[in-house]
Amino acid sequence: MSKFTEYVGSQLSNPRGLGGKIVSLVQNIANSQLYRNTVAQVNVSNDEKLLDVGYGNGHLLKRIYKKCRPDMYGIDISDDAKLMATKRNRKAELAGKLHLQVGDCCALPFDDGMFAAVTTINTVYFWSDTVKGLSEIRRCLKNGGSFYNVAYTKEFLDTIAYTQYGFKKFKPDELVQLGKKAGFEKIEVKEISKGRSFIVVYTK
Repeated sequence: MSKFTEYVGSQLSNPRGLGGKIVSLVQNIANSQLYRNTVAQVNVSNDEKLLDVGYGNGHLLKRIYKKCRPDMYGIDISDDAKLMATKRNRKAELAGKLHLQVGDCCALPFDDGMFAAVTTINTVYFWSDTVKGLSEIRRCLKNGGSFYNVAYTKEFLDTIAYTQYGFKKFKPDELVQLGKKAGFEKIEVKEISKGRSFIVVYTK
């Protein structure tokens, strides 16, 4: 594996510096279909709370805010991501509707039953403990709330060189089984692009 390929893979898991900004912008374009499908799925009212796990440069949050104006929270391991996402979501911040933190999804600093919805796009590959992360998200969801976990298939990721560094890859049914271990009983897989990308919707 080349040093450049390894560098790109590391920036995807933890964006930082100028390279992190560039990689995040490129991913916004490359993942546009995933963003559209996620926003279409999420329906929360403007008096409800939504959490985005791994908010990156805040692209998804901005699109969700434009649609339904919820009270938006976020958790990401990158300090630089917090700066980028805050700048991108200035309108929500000024309205008092943006609450971003740096931290780990496997130890969420939020109350039980706090969120009507939780979203994440292309972060599950990097969680230190997948079941623990899913369990934490379930704990923070209110009854009837849903977690929208968007990912590329293992088969597709295996065709990309930089995913050989630091990625845990999943088939949809594997994420279903892990969700059951985390306590979710209602789980639905929705295909985005055949053989390439999908959403797993976990409902509490």
